Amino acid sequence: MTRIAVVILNWNGRHYLQQYLPSVCNCSDMPETEIIVADNGSTDDSVQYIKEHFPSVRLIEFSENHGFAMGYCKALSEIDAAYYVLLNSDVEVTPGWLKPLHQVMEDNLGIGACMPKLLAHDQPGYFEYAGASGGYIDRFGYPFCRGRILSTLEQDEGQYDDFSEIFWASGACMFVRASAYRKAGGLDGEFFAHMEEIDLCWRMQRTGYTIAVVPQSKVFHVGGGTLPNNTPRKLYLNYRNNLFLLFKNLPVFQLLPVIPLRMLLDGMSAVAYLLNGSGSFFVAVIRAHLAFQRRIPLLIQMRRQLKGTIRTGKFLAIYPGSIVFDYFIRRRRVFSQLDWRFRNNPSN
Repeated sequence: MTRIAVVILNWNGRHYLQQYLPSVCNCSDMPETEIIVADNGSTDDSVQYIKEHFPSVRLIEFSENHGFAMGYCKALSEIDAAYYVLLNSDVEVTPGWLKPLHQVMEDNLGIGACMPKLLAHDQPGYFEYAGASGGYIDRFGYPFCRGRILSTLEQDEGQYDDFSEIFWASGACMFVRASAYRKAGGLDGEFFAHMEEIDLCWRMQRTGYTIAVVPQSKVFHVGGGTLPNNTPRKLYLNYRNNLFLLFKNLPVFQLLPVIPLRMLLDGMSAVAYLLNGSGSFFVAVIRAHLAFQRRIPLLIQMRRQLKGTIRTGKFLAIYPGSIVFDYFIRRRRVFSQLDWRFRNNPSN
């Protein structure tokens, strides 16, 4: 069995493989580490490029694009390892990046997944949107990070260099304990892409594991490598999957008030898009809600399957307020300005 399997899911990313796979091969020098590229039905020359230039890299080939979540589900089912590292093809790693992540997992058997500090590739002094220095959600399911709230990215000045428990680790670079992954049921293919890592981390916590950020390890992420930012397709997936996330995981006493209010907030966002002339974004939000409503019977089945693992009460890293309200009304634009007093009385 391989100790650490670094798994890159690729879809038409030959240019990213050419640019960043060398750093993965050169910097991932931990013992018993295997580099694997799972190709998600690429139509470019990605597969041929890997075969010609990286013969030592294990290649798993799929005949079609299964999306991020199901693509990884299929790939990881073929890999026997103690730890999986989910790594985007547009990530540049740094020397020694694996060692702090591995050491934390070895020393803390209760951690199910962890992540390094994510910095922006085009602005190395700033945190990167997809994870920064650890992910969180607020009571309505809106995600944010240490170093990134909504669209505001902070400059990295070492302010979040402490090892910390978080709510979710970024799928751009996630170090996962294989046994915890299997116990939680793995990634949910229904998500296709976006927020599937938050769902996985939530379910890991429900099975008793914690999630952490290890800033002593750092990587640089391009972002938007497979699906560009600010597109109707990405907006659709984000709104739909956020409702999936909440419906699957919230306890009933929180689910009933949160879902209607969240859908109302989404509706207000849709109207704002329309008034600003972004008709395609307005349609994307409506389509997301319709897709969510069609899948409610399936989501109910998922809730029943997960019922035995539900932990009621508040999770340590769920922000009790509204990050949108704090950002726009209270003008709290950086993580250090948020009110985390509830940490002093976390639920079990």
